[in-house]
Amino acid sequence: MVQESEKEELPFAKAEVVRLMKQHLDSDKMIRERVKVEMNKFLGEILAKICKELNKYPYATVEYDMFKECIYPYKNIERINKEKERIIKHLEAIKADCDSLAMDVERTMKLRKE
Repeated sequence: MVQESEKEELPFAKAEVVRLMKQHLDSDKMIRERVKVEMNKFLGEILAKICKELNKYPYATVEYDMFKECIYPYKNIERINKEKERIIKHLEAIKADCDSLAMDVERTMKLRKE
């Protein structure tokens, strides 16, 4: 019986992807076939997204600086997430200040009405 993964085209040689995965996984880990296939597809999707970004440049030659700019979100995801958290905390503090000011305005308006 031919498995579904054997029918579909994978972007990279499965053996190479598995070899790279094993380099970074603990030695006691086993990798299921579906994980091997899905990792291969995922890497192909990332490659396609980066190439789509590279295509936005008007130049015929892809330069290293262009490549670095396109992979920035993938290489710096931890830093980007930390920055996102920092911004959210700052916005929450601003919201708390706004709520406090709104309550002060309400209190002031009530005093003036009386």
